Amino acid sequence: MTTKLKNTLLILCLGVTLFGCEKKPDDPVIPNEEEVITTLILTLTLSGGGVERVFSFTDLDGDGGNNPVITIDTLAANTTYSGTLVLLNQQKSPEEDITEEVKEESAEHQFFYEVNASNVTVSYRDKDTNGRPLGVSTEFVTGASESGSLKITLRHEPNKSAAGVDAGQIQNAGGETDIEVSFNLEVK
Repeated sequence: MTTKLKNTLLILCLGVTLFGCEKKPDDPVIPNEEEVITTLILTLTLSGGGVERVFSFTDLDGDGGNNPVITIDTLAANTTYSGTLVLLNQQKSPEEDITEEVKEESAEHQFFYEVNASNVTVSYRDKDTNGRPLGVSTEFVTGASESGSLKITLRHEPNKSAAGVDAGQIQNAGGETDIEVSFNLEVK
């Protein structure tokens, strides 16, 4: 073989090696794939300690299939509770605590608590890395006895600067819903 032919073959092989596996511009890039959330647990503890009240939602097979398992508790009237929220992926073994990821990416998440009961208020007790509400930690204050509902929504990339979002109003938040769960609420 001539030197010129050898050099041409070498360049051709080198070109195939370097550029054969090049990523194409239209290949999808998934910067932060959404996590699977099978379980939401809200634990309310009397301020100063005491009996815990638990609201939980578990749906191991996701939308469709089997109905979710929902557990609700009764709240005492005229009481203040400290709330802690936990999100889990129980499809993995061992189960994965999604709450930690939400905390790590706090500027990109916010929980919203929509209460349909006139004598129950919810306040944020934690903030994201920019000093805006997150909602993993809350305070619930109950008044007189009544029935109502509680809807908890986790939004991914909400507009935390929009009107009312700092106060927990979801209407202007935008973003994508990661999980939304509704509970009956009973205050006695």
